[in-house]
Amino acid sequence: MESKELLMVDLFAGCGGLSIGMEQAGFTPWFVNEIVPTYCNTYKHNHSLPNDHYYVGDINTLNKDIDKYSTILKDITLVCGGPPCQGFSTANRQRMIYDQRNNLYKAYLEFLRIVHPIFFVMENVRGMVNKFEEIKQNFHDYLGDEYQYDAAVLEAQDYGVPQNRKRFIMIGNRMGIEPKLIFEEIYKLKRLPFVLKDVLCGLPELHAKREKGRTITEDEVSGYTARPFSYEENEFYHFINGDKHINTLYNHKNRYNNDRDLEIFSRLPQGGNSLHPAIQDIMPYKRRLSIFKDKYFKLENDKICKTITSHMQYDCNMYIHPCQARGLSPREAARIQTFPDDYEFKGTQNSWYSQIGNAVPVKLAKVIGDAIMKFL
Repeated sequence: MESKELLMVDLFAGCGGLSIGMEQAGFTPWFVNEIVPTYCNTYKHNHSLPNDHYYVGDINTLNKDIDKYSTILKDITLVCGGPPCQGFSTANRQRMIYDQRNNLYKAYLEFLRIVHPIFFVMENVRGMVNKFEEIKQNFHDYLGDEYQYDAAVLEAQDYGVPQNRKRFIMIGNRMGIEPKLIFEEIYKLKRLPFVLKDVLCGLPELHAKREKGRTITEDEVSGYTARPFSYEENEFYHFINGDKHINTLYNHKNRYNNDRDLEIFSRLPQGGNSLHPAIQDIMPYKRRLSIFKDKYFKLENDKICKTITSHMQYDCNMYIHPCQARGLSPREAARIQTFPDDYEFKGTQNSWYSQIGNAVPVKLAKVIGDAIMKFL
């Protein structure tokens, strides 16, 4: 099969991290479903799909209107998605399929039943592995005996991604391929991770905004949405960008921080958290330090980053830059998620953080795509 024939659908697509990785592996992003318009605007800005290849809205409604997209959704090779499962709990004795909070999970199964792709990938929280036998039964109830599937918890750091991130990955196919063989191909692609200093190398120094609420302010001190820039093309640069020469720096902006937080950022050593003696005289929440020990954390240059999450939209106190008195910028967080440097995020600055934190690391998606591609 030629690569142009390997059409991919991305459900719950967010800003497109999974799609970019699969595209790098040789799949063609073809149809996108995302409920948040701002996230989808980022996806659209970085891709060239026609407007009728996007469905911005609830996947349940999409399933009801699926006949309108029958021509577009013909001959799909791969469907990917990470349906939120609010009712998931390893302690919950009720079957997942019967929990009303898991209607998006059921909608994902229904979409697979209708579209009938050759392969599918489901990505989710690592705890889902404890429910895998139940999940297999759910998939069998919707898809019958035609598909084979298996799952594993993959650690992004095992594939070069400079962060501690573990995700449940389920892969299924109707080609008669034993899924364990696909995971064996994934494991062959393991490599040492980059560390934080590789990610931050050469990026301009930033300082905190000093006026609260001035989110549109852009300058040399706190950064720009976009500015001309010459990257230092180290090994990490080529890992996320390939051989592209990128001359614009996107989304490298700092936010406002109050004086107390800036003092905490300055005093903490790398690896220090809210319990560190250097900040106890100015530390808030003293009566609850055992609960808030990670309220502040300064990252370490020679280690991988902690998991990038959407909480960064509220503050970056758990992601303090190792050498500067500030939190990580959205661009730095995007690099940790292995987005290419020319991937531009749209919307507000807080939205940039939420999009990046919710994304699948691009290079983790790529190794999954590379492994599947070997069987096509």
